[in-house]
Amino acid sequence: MALETIDIIIVVAYAIALLGIALLVSREPAGHTKDTEDYFLAGKALPWWAIGASLIAANISAEQIIGQSGQGFVVGLAIAAYEWQAAIVLLVVAKFFLPIFLKRKIFTMPQFLETRFGAEIKTIMAVFWITLYTFVNLTAILWLGGLAITAVTGVPIIPAMAGLAIFAVLYSIYGGLKAVALTDIIQVVILILGGFAILYISLDMVGGDAGPVAGFNTLLGELPGHFNMILSEDNASYGDLPGIWTLLGGLWVLHFSYWGFNQYIIQRALGAESEREAQKGLAFAAFLKLLIPVIVVIPGIAALWLAQNGQLPLDQLTQTPDSTYGTLMTLVPAGLRGIVFAALIAAIVSSLASMMNSISTIFTMDIYRDYIVKDASERHYVMVGRITAFVAMLIALVLARPFLGGLESAFQAIQEYTGFIAPGIVAVFLLGFFWKRANKYGAFALLISSAVLSVAAKILLPDLPFVLRIWIVFLICIVVGVLASLLTPKPNEDQPVDVGGISFRTHTGFNIASVLIVLILCAIYVAFW
Repeated sequence: MALETIDIIIVVAYAIALLGIALLVSREPAGHTKDTEDYFLAGKALPWWAIGASLIAANISAEQIIGQSGQGFVVGLAIAAYEWQAAIVLLVVAKFFLPIFLKRKIFTMPQFLETRFGAEIKTIMAVFWITLYTFVNLTAILWLGGLAITAVTGVPIIPAMAGLAIFAVLYSIYGGLKAVALTDIIQVVILILGGFAILYISLDMVGGDAGPVAGFNTLLGELPGHFNMILSEDNASYGDLPGIWTLLGGLWVLHFSYWGFNQYIIQRALGAESEREAQKGLAFAAFLKLLIPVIVVIPGIAALWLAQNGQLPLDQLTQTPDSTYGTLMTLVPAGLRGIVFAALIAAIVSSLASMMNSISTIFTMDIYRDYIVKDASERHYVMVGRITAFVAMLIALVLARPFLGGLESAFQAIQEYTGFIAPGIVAVFLLGFFWKRANKYGAFALLISSAVLSVAAKILLPDLPFVLRIWIVFLICIVVGVLASLLTPKPNEDQPVDVGGISFRTHTGFNIASVLIVLILCAIYVAFW
Protein backbone atom coordinates (compact mmCIF):
# COMPACT_ATOMS: atom_id res chain seq x y z
CA MET A 1 0.00 0.00 0.00
CA ALA A 2 1.52 3.30 -1.10
CA LEU A 3 1.58 6.25 1.25
CA GLU A 4 1.14 9.52 -0.59
CA THR A 5 2.79 12.81 0.31
CA ILE A 6 -0.07 13.98 2.53
CA ASP A 7 0.03 10.67 4.43
CA ILE A 8 3.77 10.96 5.03
CA ILE A 9 3.35 14.55 6.25
CA ILE A 10 0.69 13.41 8.74
CA VAL A 11 2.85 10.57 10.05
CA VAL A 12 5.93 12.82 10.40
CA ALA A 13 3.85 15.51 12.15
CA TYR A 14 2.55 12.87 14.57
CA ALA A 15 6.08 11.66 15.34
CA ILE A 16 7.44 15.18 15.90
CA ALA A 17 4.49 16.15 18.11
CA LEU A 18 4.87 13.01 20.20
CA LEU A 19 8.60 13.51 20.71
CA GLY A 20 8.11 17.18 21.57
CA ILE A 21 5.40 16.53 24.13
CA ALA A 22 7.37 13.63 25.66
CA LEU A 23 10.41 15.84 26.17
CA LEU A 24 8.24 18.65 27.56
CA VAL A 25 6.49 16.51 30.19
CA SER A 26 9.78 14.80 31.11
CA ARG A 27 11.36 18.04 32.33
CA GLU A 28 11.77 18.43 36.06
CA PRO A 29 11.41 21.75 37.97
CA ALA A 30 14.60 23.74 38.44
CA GLY A 31 16.69 22.31 41.25
CA HIS A 32 14.89 18.95 41.31
CA THR A 33 16.73 15.77 40.29
CA LYS A 34 14.64 12.92 38.91
CA ASP A 35 14.49 10.09 41.46
CA THR A 36 13.25 6.51 41.18
CA GLU A 37 9.69 7.46 42.09
CA ASP A 38 9.72 10.12 39.37
CA TYR A 39 11.17 7.79 36.74
CA PHE A 40 9.43 4.51 37.49
CA LEU A 41 6.13 5.75 38.96
CA ALA A 42 5.79 9.19 37.33
CA GLY A 43 6.28 10.87 40.71
CA LYS A 44 3.00 9.27 41.87
CA ALA A 45 1.17 12.12 40.16
CA LEU A 46 -0.69 10.49 37.25
CA PRO A 47 -4.30 11.69 36.77
CA TRP A 48 -7.10 9.28 35.93
CA TRP A 49 -7.27 10.14 32.23
CA ALA A 50 -3.56 9.41 31.75
CA ILE A 51 -3.84 6.12 33.62
CA GLY A 52 -6.82 4.90 31.59
CA ALA A 53 -5.39 5.99 28.24
CA SER A 54 -1.99 4.53 29.02
CA LEU A 55 -3.47 1.17 30.05
CA ILE A 56 -5.19 0.85 26.68
CA ALA A 57 -2.21 2.15 24.70
CA ALA A 58 0.05 -0.37 26.43
CA ASN A 59 -2.43 -3.18 25.83
CA ILE A 60 -3.34 -2.59 22.19
CA SER A 61 -0.52 -3.35 19.79
CA ALA A 62 -0.10 -4.71 16.27
CA GLU A 63 -0.97 -8.26 17.30
CA GLN A 64 -4.32 -7.18 18.76
CA ILE A 65 -5.27 -4.97 15.82
CA ILE A 66 -4.14 -7.36 13.11
CA GLY A 67 -4.91 -10.61 14.92
CA GLN A 68 -8.39 -9.67 16.12
CA SER A 69 -9.33 -8.16 12.78
CA GLY A 70 -8.29 -11.43 11.17
CA GLN A 71 -10.28 -13.40 13.75
CA GLY A 72 -13.26 -11.16 13.04
CA PHE A 73 -12.99 -12.34 9.43
CA VAL A 74 -12.76 -16.02 10.46
CA VAL A 75 -14.74 -16.33 13.70
CA GLY A 76 -16.68 -13.13 14.14
CA LEU A 77 -17.74 -11.30 17.29
CA ALA A 78 -16.90 -14.20 19.63
CA ILE A 79 -13.24 -13.13 19.65
CA ALA A 80 -14.39 -9.89 21.36
CA ALA A 81 -14.63 -11.88 24.62
CA TYR A 82 -10.92 -11.18 25.05
CA GLU A 83 -11.70 -7.45 25.16
CA TRP A 84 -15.12 -7.20 26.76
CA GLN A 85 -14.47 -9.56 29.66
CA ALA A 86 -11.33 -7.55 30.42
CA ALA A 87 -13.58 -4.56 31.23
CA ILE A 88 -15.11 -6.51 34.13
CA VAL A 89 -11.67 -7.58 35.34
CA LEU A 90 -10.46 -3.96 35.36
CA LEU A 91 -13.33 -3.01 37.66
CA VAL A 92 -12.58 -5.91 40.04
CA VAL A 93 -8.88 -5.02 40.10
CA ALA A 94 -9.71 -1.37 40.84
CA LYS A 95 -12.02 -2.21 43.74
CA PHE A 96 -10.32 -5.16 45.42
CA PHE A 97 -6.65 -5.37 44.39
CA LEU A 98 -5.45 -1.79 43.97
CA PRO A 99 -6.16 -0.79 47.61
CA ILE A 100 -3.90 -3.63 48.75
CA PHE A 101 -1.06 -2.72 46.40
CA LEU A 102 -1.24 0.98 47.23
CA LYS A 103 -1.37 0.25 50.98
CA ARG A 104 1.92 -1.65 50.67
CA LYS A 105 3.53 1.28 48.76
CA ILE A 106 5.26 -0.97 46.26
CA PHE A 107 7.04 -0.21 42.97
CA THR A 108 6.71 -3.70 41.47
CA MET A 109 4.72 -6.92 41.64
CA PRO A 110 7.78 -8.87 42.88
CA GLN A 111 8.02 -6.39 45.79
CA PHE A 112 4.52 -7.34 46.89
CA LEU A 113 5.47 -11.02 46.76
CA GLU A 114 8.53 -10.24 48.90
CA THR A 115 6.47 -8.50 51.58
CA ARG A 116 4.02 -11.40 51.56
CA PHE A 117 6.14 -14.51 50.98
CA GLY A 118 9.78 -13.52 51.37
CA ALA A 119 12.80 -12.61 49.24
CA GLU A 120 13.12 -16.00 47.52
CA ILE A 121 9.70 -15.80 45.86
CA LYS A 122 10.37 -12.16 44.94
CA THR A 123 13.65 -12.99 43.22
CA ILE A 124 12.29 -15.98 41.33
CA MET A 125 9.36 -14.03 39.97
CA ALA A 126 11.48 -10.94 39.19
CA VAL A 127 13.84 -13.06 37.08
CA PHE A 128 10.87 -14.80 35.46
CA TRP A 129 9.14 -11.53 34.54
CA ILE A 130 12.33 -9.88 33.24
CA THR A 131 12.99 -12.93 31.06
CA LEU A 132 9.40 -13.15 29.84
CA TYR A 133 9.08 -9.44 29.09
CA THR A 134 12.46 -9.18 27.32
CA PHE A 135 12.76 -12.44 25.39
CA VAL A 136 9.08 -13.03 24.66
CA ASN A 137 6.80 -9.99 24.99
CA LEU A 138 9.11 -7.18 23.87
CA THR A 139 10.52 -9.36 21.10
CA ALA A 140 7.02 -10.31 19.95
CA ILE A 141 5.72 -6.73 19.90
CA LEU A 142 8.75 -5.64 17.88
CA TRP A 143 8.55 -8.57 15.44
CA LEU A 144 4.81 -8.44 14.83
CA GLY A 145 4.92 -4.65 14.68
CA GLY A 146 7.67 -4.86 12.10
CA LEU A 147 5.64 -7.36 10.08
CA ALA A 148 2.68 -4.97 10.16
CA ILE A 149 4.76 -2.04 8.92
CA THR A 150 6.29 -4.23 6.22
CA ALA A 151 2.88 -5.46 5.07
CA VAL A 152 1.56 -1.90 4.81
CA THR A 153 4.57 -0.09 3.34
CA GLY A 154 6.82 -2.72 1.80
CA VAL A 155 9.79 -1.61 3.97
CA PRO A 156 11.97 -4.68 4.79
CA ILE A 157 11.36 -6.22 8.21
CA ILE A 158 14.75 -5.35 9.81
CA PRO A 159 14.63 -1.61 8.99
CA ALA A 160 10.95 -1.54 10.03
CA MET A 161 11.78 -3.04 13.43
CA ALA A 162 14.79 -0.78 13.86
CA GLY A 163 12.69 2.30 13.11
CA LEU A 164 10.04 1.30 15.65
CA ALA A 165 12.69 0.54 18.28
CA ILE A 166 14.48 3.87 17.78
CA PHE A 167 11.23 5.82 17.93
CA ALA A 168 10.10 4.09 21.14
CA VAL A 169 13.51 4.66 22.78
CA LEU A 170 13.68 8.33 21.78
CA TYR A 171 10.38 9.39 23.29
CA SER A 172 10.32 7.22 26.41
CA ILE A 173 13.78 6.48 27.76
CA TYR A 174 14.51 9.95 29.18
CA GLY A 175 11.22 10.64 30.94
CA GLY A 176 10.29 7.11 32.05
CA LEU A 177 6.71 6.30 33.00
CA LYS A 178 5.65 9.95 33.03
CA ALA A 179 6.65 10.43 29.39
CA VAL A 180 4.96 7.19 28.40
CA ALA A 181 1.71 7.72 30.28
CA LEU A 182 1.15 11.40 29.47
CA THR A 183 1.78 10.89 25.75
CA ASP A 184 -0.41 7.81 25.62
CA ILE A 185 -3.50 10.02 25.57
CA ILE A 186 -2.32 11.14 22.09
CA GLN A 187 -1.70 7.53 21.12
CA VAL A 188 -5.19 6.47 22.16
CA VAL A 189 -6.91 9.36 20.40
CA ILE A 190 -5.07 8.52 17.16
CA LEU A 191 -5.76 4.82 17.65
CA ILE A 192 -9.50 5.39 18.08
CA LEU A 193 -9.71 7.89 15.19
CA GLY A 194 -7.91 5.49 12.88
CA GLY A 195 -10.09 2.60 14.02
CA PHE A 196 -13.32 4.49 13.45
CA ALA A 197 -12.10 5.54 10.00
CA ILE A 198 -11.64 1.88 9.01
CA LEU A 199 -15.00 0.99 10.59
CA TYR A 200 -16.90 3.74 8.78
CA ILE A 201 -15.33 3.05 5.38
CA SER A 202 -15.82 -0.73 5.55
CA LEU A 203 -19.45 -0.50 6.69
CA ASP A 204 -20.13 2.24 4.13
CA MET A 205 -18.88 -0.05 1.36
CA VAL A 206 -21.14 -2.84 2.61
CA GLY A 207 -24.12 -0.48 2.78
CA GLY A 208 -23.50 1.09 -0.62
CA ASP A 209 -25.61 4.19 -1.18
CA ALA A 210 -27.58 3.49 2.01
CA GLY A 211 -24.59 4.24 4.29
CA PRO A 212 -22.74 2.54 7.18
CA VAL A 213 -25.77 1.87 9.41
CA ALA A 214 -27.42 -0.03 6.57
CA GLY A 215 -24.09 -1.80 6.08
CA PHE A 216 -24.10 -3.03 9.67
CA ASN A 217 -27.69 -4.26 9.29
CA THR A 218 -26.63 -6.11 6.14
CA LEU A 219 -23.89 -7.88 8.07
CA LEU A 220 -26.39 -8.86 10.78
CA GLY A 221 -28.78 -10.25 8.19
CA GLU A 222 -26.35 -12.04 5.87
CA LEU A 223 -23.64 -13.19 8.31
CA PRO A 224 -25.62 -14.05 11.46
CA GLY A 225 -23.15 -16.75 12.50
CA HIS A 226 -20.43 -14.13 12.80
CA PHE A 227 -22.40 -12.31 15.51
CA ASN A 228 -22.59 -15.23 17.96
CA MET A 229 -20.67 -14.54 21.16
CA ILE A 230 -21.04 -18.16 22.33
CA LEU A 231 -19.88 -20.69 19.72
CA SER A 232 -21.47 -24.11 19.28
CA GLU A 233 -19.39 -27.29 19.43
CA ASP A 234 -19.59 -27.79 15.66
CA ASN A 235 -17.91 -24.43 15.03
CA ALA A 236 -14.39 -24.78 13.60
CA SER A 237 -13.07 -22.31 16.19
CA TYR A 238 -14.64 -24.04 19.21
CA GLY A 239 -11.21 -25.29 20.36
CA ASP A 240 -10.00 -21.71 20.81
CA LEU A 241 -13.32 -20.27 22.08
CA PRO A 242 -15.14 -23.22 23.68
CA GLY A 243 -18.68 -21.90 23.93
CA ILE A 244 -19.96 -21.18 27.41
CA TRP A 245 -16.51 -21.92 28.85
CA THR A 246 -15.31 -18.58 27.54
CA LEU A 247 -17.59 -17.14 30.25
CA LEU A 248 -16.98 -19.74 32.95
CA GLY A 249 -13.44 -20.97 32.37
CA GLY A 250 -9.80 -20.03 32.18
CA LEU A 251 -10.24 -16.86 30.16
CA TRP A 252 -10.83 -15.10 33.49
CA VAL A 253 -7.53 -16.49 34.79
CA LEU A 254 -5.72 -15.04 31.78
CA HIS A 255 -7.43 -11.69 32.28
CA PHE A 256 -6.58 -11.45 35.99
CA SER A 257 -3.00 -12.50 35.32
CA TYR A 258 -2.66 -9.80 32.66
CA TRP A 259 -4.69 -6.91 34.12
CA GLY A 260 -4.25 -7.53 37.83
CA PHE A 261 -0.75 -8.89 38.46
CA ASN A 262 1.24 -7.80 35.43
CA GLN A 263 3.87 -5.09 36.00
CA TYR A 264 3.54 -4.02 32.39
CA ILE A 265 -0.08 -3.01 33.07
CA ILE A 266 -0.50 -2.29 36.77
CA GLN A 267 2.49 0.09 36.96
CA ARG A 268 0.30 2.95 35.72
CA ALA A 269 -2.09 2.53 38.62
CA LEU A 270 0.82 2.38 41.07
CA GLY A 271 1.85 5.80 39.75
CA ALA A 272 -1.53 7.41 40.45
CA GLU A 273 -1.72 10.56 42.56
CA SER A 274 -4.30 8.83 44.78
CA GLU A 275 -6.27 5.62 45.13
CA ARG A 276 -9.38 7.38 43.85
CA GLU A 277 -7.57 8.60 40.70
CA ALA A 278 -6.25 5.07 40.11
CA GLN A 279 -9.75 3.60 40.36
CA LYS A 280 -11.19 6.26 38.04
CA GLY A 281 -8.39 5.50 35.58
CA LEU A 282 -9.19 1.79 35.51
CA ALA A 283 -12.90 2.54 35.04
CA PHE A 284 -11.99 4.82 32.11
CA ALA A 285 -9.89 2.01 30.63
CA ALA A 286 -12.84 -0.36 31.03
CA PHE A 287 -15.02 2.00 28.96
CA LEU A 288 -12.33 2.18 26.29
CA LYS A 289 -12.16 -1.64 26.20
CA LEU A 290 -15.81 -1.65 25.13
CA LEU A 291 -14.79 0.26 21.99
CA ILE A 292 -11.93 -1.94 20.82
CA PRO A 293 -13.97 -4.79 19.27
CA VAL A 294 -16.16 -2.20 17.54
CA ILE A 295 -13.21 -0.64 15.71
CA VAL A 296 -11.21 -3.84 15.17
CA VAL A 297 -13.45 -6.93 15.00
CA ILE A 298 -16.46 -5.53 13.13
CA PRO A 299 -14.29 -4.28 10.21
CA GLY A 300 -12.99 -7.86 9.97
CA ILE A 301 -16.56 -9.13 9.62
CA ALA A 302 -17.22 -6.44 7.02
CA ALA A 303 -14.12 -7.62 5.13
CA LEU A 304 -15.65 -11.12 4.89
CA TRP A 305 -18.83 -9.74 3.29
CA LEU A 306 -16.83 -7.56 0.92
CA ALA A 307 -14.65 -10.52 -0.06
CA GLN A 308 -17.68 -12.77 -0.63
CA ASN A 309 -19.15 -10.08 -2.87
CA GLY A 310 -16.02 -9.63 -4.97
CA GLN A 311 -14.79 -6.33 -3.53
CA LEU A 312 -11.79 -7.80 -1.69
CA PRO A 313 -9.56 -10.84 -2.55
CA LEU A 314 -11.41 -13.78 -0.94
CA ASP A 315 -8.73 -16.43 -1.53
CA GLN A 316 -5.96 -14.25 -0.08
CA LEU A 317 -7.92 -13.36 3.05
CA THR A 318 -9.08 -16.94 3.57
CA GLN A 319 -5.53 -18.25 3.38
CA THR A 320 -3.99 -15.45 5.46
CA PRO A 321 -6.68 -13.87 7.68
CA ASP A 322 -4.05 -11.72 9.41
CA SER A 323 -3.80 -9.71 6.20
CA THR A 324 -7.38 -8.47 6.73
CA TYR A 325 -6.52 -5.19 8.44
CA GLY A 326 -3.81 -4.33 5.92
CA THR A 327 -6.22 -5.06 3.08
CA LEU A 328 -8.85 -2.80 4.63
CA MET A 329 -6.28 -0.02 4.91
CA THR A 330 -5.96 -0.02 1.11
CA LEU A 331 -9.58 1.18 0.98
CA VAL A 332 -8.79 4.34 2.95
CA PRO A 333 -8.25 7.48 0.85
CA ALA A 334 -5.04 9.52 0.95
CA GLY A 335 -4.80 11.82 3.97
CA LEU A 336 -7.04 9.68 6.10
CA ARG A 337 -4.72 6.80 5.33
CA GLY A 338 -1.94 8.72 7.09
CA ILE A 339 -4.04 8.88 10.27
CA VAL A 340 -4.78 5.14 10.09
CA PHE A 341 -1.09 4.35 9.57
CA ALA A 342 -0.14 6.68 12.43
CA ALA A 343 -2.66 4.79 14.60
CA LEU A 344 -0.91 1.52 13.78
CA ILE A 345 2.48 3.01 14.69
CA ALA A 346 1.00 4.48 17.89
CA ALA A 347 -0.30 1.08 18.96
CA ILE A 348 3.11 -0.51 18.43
CA VAL A 349 5.45 2.08 19.93
CA SER A 350 3.29 2.73 22.99
CA SER A 351 3.41 -0.98 23.81
CA LEU A 352 7.18 -1.09 23.21
CA ALA A 353 7.75 1.92 25.47
CA SER A 354 5.56 0.48 28.23
CA MET A 355 7.32 -2.89 28.12
CA MET A 356 10.76 -1.23 28.25
CA ASN A 357 9.73 0.78 31.30
CA SER A 358 8.44 -2.29 33.15
CA ILE A 359 11.59 -4.29 32.42
CA SER A 360 13.80 -1.46 33.69
CA THR A 361 11.66 -1.02 36.82
CA ILE A 362 11.80 -4.68 37.87
CA PHE A 363 15.50 -5.09 37.10
CA THR A 364 16.54 -1.86 38.84
CA MET A 365 14.32 -2.07 41.93
CA ASP A 366 14.22 -5.85 42.50
CA ILE A 367 17.56 -7.14 41.21
CA TYR A 368 20.14 -4.36 40.86
CA ARG A 369 19.26 -2.41 44.02
CA ASP A 370 18.90 -5.53 46.17
CA TYR A 371 21.78 -7.68 44.96
CA ILE A 372 24.29 -5.61 42.95
CA VAL A 373 24.55 -2.03 44.27
CA LYS A 374 22.51 -1.54 47.44
CA ASP A 375 23.25 1.99 48.61
CA ALA A 376 23.66 4.11 45.49
CA SER A 377 22.07 7.49 44.85
CA GLU A 378 18.63 7.92 43.32
CA ARG A 379 20.27 9.44 40.24
CA HIS A 380 22.37 6.29 39.85
CA TYR A 381 19.32 4.02 39.90
CA VAL A 382 17.54 6.19 37.33
CA MET A 383 20.59 5.91 35.06
CA VAL A 384 20.56 2.11 35.51
CA GLY A 385 16.87 2.09 34.58
CA ARG A 386 17.57 3.96 31.35
CA ILE A 387 20.46 1.69 30.43
CA THR A 388 18.35 -1.38 31.19
CA ALA A 389 15.52 -0.15 28.95
CA PHE A 390 17.94 0.45 26.10
CA VAL A 391 19.66 -2.93 26.48
CA ALA A 392 16.32 -4.75 26.62
CA MET A 393 15.24 -3.13 23.35
CA LEU A 394 18.58 -3.99 21.75
CA ILE A 395 18.23 -7.63 22.82
CA ALA A 396 14.71 -7.79 21.37
CA LEU A 397 15.88 -6.27 18.09
CA VAL A 398 18.68 -8.81 17.75
CA LEU A 399 16.60 -11.85 18.74
CA ALA A 400 13.29 -11.09 17.02
CA ARG A 401 13.98 -12.83 13.71
CA PRO A 402 15.80 -15.95 15.03
CA PHE A 403 13.26 -16.41 17.86
CA LEU A 404 10.03 -15.77 15.99
CA GLY A 405 10.80 -15.74 12.28
CA GLY A 406 10.28 -19.47 11.85
CA LEU A 407 6.97 -19.75 13.67
CA GLU A 408 3.79 -20.15 11.65
CA SER A 409 1.87 -18.01 14.14
CA ALA A 410 4.10 -16.13 16.56
CA PHE A 411 1.18 -14.56 18.42
CA GLN A 412 -0.67 -17.85 19.10
CA ALA A 413 2.52 -19.64 20.14
CA ILE A 414 3.35 -16.87 22.62
CA GLN A 415 -0.15 -16.88 24.11
CA GLU A 416 0.00 -20.66 24.47
CA TYR A 417 3.29 -20.89 26.30
CA THR A 418 3.14 -17.76 28.44
CA GLY A 419 -0.19 -19.14 29.66
CA PHE A 420 1.63 -22.02 31.36
CA ILE A 421 2.44 -19.90 34.41
CA ALA A 422 -0.69 -17.71 34.43
CA PRO A 423 -2.73 -20.07 36.69
CA GLY A 424 0.07 -20.06 39.26
CA ILE A 425 0.47 -16.27 39.19
CA VAL A 426 -3.24 -15.68 39.81
CA ALA A 427 -3.37 -18.35 42.51
CA VAL A 428 -0.33 -17.02 44.41
CA PHE A 429 -1.68 -13.46 44.48
CA LEU A 430 -5.22 -14.45 45.46
CA LEU A 431 -4.00 -16.65 48.31
CA GLY A 432 -1.54 -13.95 49.31
CA PHE A 433 -4.35 -11.38 49.45
CA PHE A 434 -7.16 -13.21 51.10
CA TRP A 435 -5.79 -16.20 53.08
CA LYS A 436 -3.48 -15.35 55.97
CA ARG A 437 -2.26 -18.94 56.37
CA ALA A 438 -0.65 -18.99 52.90
CA ASN A 439 3.14 -19.15 53.18
CA LYS A 440 6.22 -19.28 50.97
CA TYR A 441 6.12 -23.08 50.74
CA GLY A 442 2.61 -22.98 49.37
CA ALA A 443 3.68 -20.25 46.93
CA PHE A 444 6.63 -22.35 45.72
CA ALA A 445 4.47 -25.44 45.36
CA LEU A 446 1.67 -23.84 43.37
CA LEU A 447 4.02 -21.93 41.04
CA ILE A 448 5.90 -25.12 40.21
CA SER A 449 2.67 -27.10 39.82
CA SER A 450 1.34 -24.46 37.42
CA ALA A 451 4.21 -24.97 34.98
CA VAL A 452 4.42 -28.76 35.39
CA LEU A 453 0.67 -29.38 35.10
CA SER A 454 0.31 -27.03 32.12
CA VAL A 455 3.06 -28.80 30.19
CA ALA A 456 1.70 -32.23 31.16
CA ALA A 457 -1.84 -31.32 30.10
CA LYS A 458 -0.54 -29.91 26.82
CA ILE A 459 1.23 -33.21 26.07
CA LEU A 460 -1.29 -35.70 27.47
CA LEU A 461 -4.50 -33.86 26.53
CA PRO A 462 -3.67 -32.05 23.27
CA ASP A 463 -7.34 -31.75 22.27
CA LEU A 464 -8.40 -30.09 25.53
CA PRO A 465 -9.28 -26.45 24.74
CA PHE A 466 -6.69 -23.98 25.97
CA VAL A 467 -9.25 -22.06 28.05
CA LEU A 468 -10.40 -25.21 29.85
CA ARG A 469 -6.86 -26.39 30.50
CA ILE A 470 -5.95 -23.12 32.21
CA TRP A 471 -9.08 -23.25 34.38
CA ILE A 472 -8.40 -26.83 35.54
CA VAL A 473 -4.73 -26.09 36.28
CA PHE A 474 -5.73 -22.96 38.22
CA LEU A 475 -8.12 -24.90 40.47
CA ILE A 476 -5.48 -27.56 41.13
CA CYS A 477 -2.91 -24.84 41.93
CA ILE A 478 -5.23 -23.38 44.58
CA VAL A 479 -5.56 -26.83 46.20
CA VAL A 480 -1.79 -27.42 46.05
CA GLY A 481 -1.07 -24.02 47.59
CA VAL A 482 -3.54 -24.60 50.42
CA LEU A 483 -2.28 -28.10 51.25
CA ALA A 484 1.39 -27.13 51.10
CA SER A 485 0.75 -24.13 53.38
CA LEU A 486 -1.20 -26.21 55.93
CA LEU A 487 1.53 -28.86 56.05
CA THR A 488 4.33 -26.34 56.69
CA PRO A 489 5.00 -23.61 59.33
CA LYS A 490 2.85 -20.50 59.50
CA PRO A 491 4.16 -17.32 57.84
CA ASN A 492 5.77 -14.59 59.93
CA GLU A 493 3.30 -12.40 61.77
CA ASP A 494 4.05 -9.33 59.65
CA GLN A 495 3.61 -11.11 56.31
CA PRO A 496 -0.14 -11.73 55.93
CA VAL A 497 -2.13 -8.89 54.39
CA ASP A 498 -4.36 -7.25 56.98
CA VAL A 499 -7.36 -6.61 54.73
CA GLY A 500 -9.28 -5.59 57.81
CA GLY A 501 -7.33 -2.34 57.80
CA ILE A 502 -8.01 -1.65 54.12
CA SER A 503 -11.16 0.01 52.85
CA PHE A 504 -12.67 -1.50 49.70
CA ARG A 505 -15.35 1.17 49.47
CA THR A 506 -15.39 3.03 46.18
CA HIS A 507 -16.74 6.47 45.34
CA THR A 508 -20.11 7.11 43.71
CA GLY A 509 -18.70 7.95 40.27
CA PHE A 510 -16.80 4.67 40.11
CA ASN A 511 -19.84 2.71 41.23
CA ILE A 512 -22.10 4.33 38.61
CA ALA A 513 -19.51 3.69 35.88
CA SER A 514 -19.18 0.06 36.98
CA VAL A 515 -22.93 -0.55 36.89
CA LEU A 516 -23.18 1.09 33.47
CA ILE A 517 -20.33 -1.03 32.04
CA VAL A 518 -21.83 -4.25 33.41
CA LEU A 519 -25.27 -3.37 31.98
CA ILE A 520 -23.77 -2.64 28.55
CA LEU A 521 -21.94 -5.96 28.55
CA CYS A 522 -25.05 -7.84 29.67
CA ALA A 523 -26.99 -6.19 26.84
CA ILE A 524 -24.30 -7.20 24.32
CA TYR A 525 -24.31 -10.83 25.42
CA VAL A 526 -28.11 -10.99 25.46
CA ALA A 527 -28.30 -9.46 21.97
CA PHE A 528 -25.55 -11.60 20.42
CA TRP A 529 -25.63 -14.81 22.46
